Amino acid sequence: MPGEARTSKTGRLPPACIPCRRRKSRCHTEPGSSMCTTCRAHSSECFFPGDPRDQGNAQLTRRRRKGTAAPARQMPRPAEAITAALLDQDSHPLPLPPLPSPPPAPSPIPGSKVQESPLALASRDDQQQNLHIVGPAGRDDSQVLADYLAGFPGGTRSARMIVPVSAAHSRPVLFTMVDKRPVGTAEDRSVSAQKLVIIEKLLEPYIGLLVDEYFKKSNACLPLLDEDSFRRQFQDDKDQISPALLACLYAHSLIYWRHSPDLVLLRCPDTRFIWNLANEALYSELHLSPGMSIISALLLNVGGRPNTSLIGNGLMLGSAVSMAYSLGLNRSPLHWDIPQPEKYLRMKIWWALLVNDRWMSLAHGTPPHISRSHHDVPWPKMVYFCENEATDVQRRTASVYIALVGLSDVLDHHLQRIYQIHQDKDSTPGKLEASLNGWVDSLEGSTRLIVLRGTWLHIPGAANLRLAYLTTRLLQQRIELETEKQQSNTDEAQLSNKHTQARRTAEEILMLTQELQAEQLGDFWLSITAFTFPATVNFLLRCALDTEDSPQALAQSPFFQIAHSLMNVLRLYQEKYEWDIGNVCLAQHSDIINKILAGALSNEPQTSQSMQTPDFIMPDASIMDEFYPSLWDPLQNAW
Repeated sequence: MPGEARTSKTGRLPPACIPCRRRKSRCHTEPGSSMCTTCRAHSSECFFPGDPRDQGNAQLTRRRRKGTAAPARQMPRPAEAITAALLDQDSHPLPLPPLPSPPPAPSPIPGSKVQESPLALASRDDQQQNLHIVGPAGRDDSQVLADYLAGFPGGTRSARMIVPVSAAHSRPVLFTMVDKRPVGTAEDRSVSAQKLVIIEKLLEPYIGLLVDEYFKKSNACLPLLDEDSFRRQFQDDKDQISPALLACLYAHSLIYWRHSPDLVLLRCPDTRFIWNLANEALYSELHLSPGMSIISALLLNVGGRPNTSLIGNGLMLGSAVSMAYSLGLNRSPLHWDIPQPEKYLRMKIWWALLVNDRWMSLAHGTPPHISRSHHDVPWPKMVYFCENEATDVQRRTASVYIALVGLSDVLDHHLQRIYQIHQDKDSTPGKLEASLNGWVDSLEGSTRLIVLRGTWLHIPGAANLRLAYLTTRLLQQRIELETEKQQSNTDEAQLSNKHTQARRTAEEILMLTQELQAEQLGDFWLSITAFTFPATVNFLLRCALDTEDSPQALAQSPFFQIAHSLMNVLRLYQEKYEWDIGNVCLAQHSDIINKILAGALSNEPQTSQSMQTPDFIMPDASIMDEFYPSLWDPLQNAW
């Protein structure tokens, strides 16, 4: 077999195949393949020395041994050289034909290492180079130049083209090799590795239990890693996993420590200290050797709880989006000639990035980084997450996540309306309502009951989905209310109706929060959900100030009563269960609520104008650092 002929027992480089020798190009054969990668790209025959097809080459070797040289080949003129190189007998002009189907990979032997993907799209973090996607404008030019240079000694360029299985679905995608590290830096991962060693020493011997909690809680509701391949590599070859990824995974999972039946009776290490170490490992690896794993590590860091870093998380998310574009994660890999698990993993990372980008944009008050016109990754389906033997809980959990991704796309329409400087005439609040109602109508089974009635909250991620839906609906109603206020001919009754609709949605948020049990409080929550409650209380207090004209009436307003009750239940969960999602709301509005109550009980006469002091102007997310330096100081926080 040619694959066996490529094995070298002397430590020397294995011989190249005959067509690669003629092309004077590098020859590389992958395990389990009978053809080298260059011959596969050119759709040419691939045979090695000793093959019967190598008769001509053997005769040439005998002539050289006898001292007779073959007739010198006449050098073509420059124009003829280009034509001859592009129309070589082993190459084909663009576009390249589809690659032949590779032979089926042998089933893995128990206890042996699983072979890496043949494409190896930056899947190993110890590689010195990354594959960087070539833009559509220069793809054809780069491929023609690469084919031409293949005919010169040492003139090859490191490039790899991914040809779709069917040319009718998509065009070929070209990748080129780029260095990971800055010029002059040594190949040394000791900084991030040392931080990981300290973290693991603090967590021993409960690292395995912490990893179990991550896949049970976080990864089940927001899939980011392939559990089977991760556990296999974690057990057999842990050193090949990115230290930053492991450090952020450990720190990310600490929030579930007190909710785990196996860990709750054990002393939890200092969460802030571990997060500081994970940050140092992450920033070191991001600077020295960023790869595919760094995107997952960044998303784990951004999604870490409790959420106390505004600018830091925004910078990390921007870095993750930039890396994703560089690695081509925004392109659909369904028709690429790569293994199926790698396709699913690339799409999962992109969906997680998309969800975080949309909701963080709403929470932080900044436009999203990802535009819907810059990616063609398909929307998630059940087949991407569950196999035939999947349990009912796994299928219901996957359906919740699929609905969350769809809701994030609906939220993007609202974000475009909010951040658009020059408003589009076609972007009306009615279309926003139609998009949200269309998403609700697409839901089925238990997922529909979760969204509309707040039942089935025992499904992992269900409570987070219900709150996300109510947040989007309240945002839509706030947009409608602002639109009504800007119109000069607005009817007072119509404006009052808009206030009532928004108040009912806020009341549903209150009832959902009151109905949460310890099981839901210890379940998965997006870290940016912490901004939902202060935004809701902020809106309720504003509506109370707009509709009431005295301190007593303000304290008795239904808007204020809902805000007060929401603050009370959040304070109860913080004291009894240490639920961190309400910390931001309590820090921002506790003093404000108390001052309103004190003003209503005071005997001093106050007017509605005196109530509207700077203390009652709700701080926007962009100025939280000034109001709450203990929480938002980027020099003191760890997340």
